[in-house]
Amino acid sequence: MRIAITCNLKKKDTNKPADYFSECDSEETVNNIANALRNKGHAVDVLDVEYPRLISHFNKHKVDMVFNIAEGKEGKFRESEVPAILDYLKIPYTGSDTFSLALALNKALTKKILKAEGIPTPDFQLFVKGDEELNSALKFPMIVKPNCEGSAKGINKNNVVHNKEELYQRVKEIIGQYQQEALVEEFIEGKELTVGILENGKTRVLPILEIDFSNCEKSGEYFYSWKMKEFQGNAEMGLVPSFFCPARLDPEIEKKVVDVALRTHRALGCLDISRTDIRLDKFNVPYVLEINPLPGLDPKESNFPIMAYAAGMKYDDLIEAIILSASERKNAN
Repeated sequence: MRIAITCNLKKKDTNKPADYFSECDSEETVNNIANALRNKGHAVDVLDVEYPRLISHFNKHKVDMVFNIAEGKEGKFRESEVPAILDYLKIPYTGSDTFSLALALNKALTKKILKAEGIPTPDFQLFVKGDEELNSALKFPMIVKPNCEGSAKGINKNNVVHNKEELYQRVKEIIGQYQQEALVEEFIEGKELTVGILENGKTRVLPILEIDFSNCEKSGEYFYSWKMKEFQGNAEMGLVPSFFCPARLDPEIEKKVVDVALRTHRALGCLDISRTDIRLDKFNVPYVLEINPLPGLDPKESNFPIMAYAAGMKYDDLIEAIILSASERKNAN
């Protein structure tokens, strides 16, 4: 097959905030995906997302499939931009469609669907202006997040707030800096888990990954903040979580976590691949924090490949499995 990889390559720009390009992929990651596809016998083009150039390329060059890891350019629905273009051009692509990608990037809308489906997720409130009255039913501590960002953008240890004064200060900072609503949700103390789902002929749940932040005292960041994701493994900064895959869970609890992740994947209409982030509270209730239909695929550091390796897969086989899943959907239509 001739396959085009659509991506947003990381760039350096001192005029942008430090976390501006955190969702984008490194050239090394994109090259690894391209090499994996070539190793499986495919011809590969790599296309950094610039829309006029992207559309022109597809008009001039026929491709059989697009391996889409593009985050889009900007706005609340940016992850849907490339799939929308591909739908218009009738080019098949890997991963979720425009609707699921737009929905999953909006944390509040996702949580409303989860609650409607009876899937545990922390209680929350959306702040649009920043001066709304706080719902008295919500309990501190809480965490404040930009509502439509990924890769932990806008999140650091100061986002966990313990009183109204801290909450309103952080809410206003988020709204001002990211020009979008701030999501406030109850902070779940407990075990951090992430669950990868891969569809290839049948829906497969990969071994659950547990992230233990107990060695991160120096940083004071005991959850996936932007710094934790960007500088993971930096001992000087205290960003040295431990990973356990499979996670250290009793079989009954593992079953609950798998069920919640599968239900979340289906509730959002995800296709081919997704990664669901979960916190297990002191009563072993698995709370869904969010779902990522475009999980990172860095072969060394990203969580999804780590889970695939634990399942006995090689990196090339993981990338090929995503292509095969999309091909099966294409042939079924």
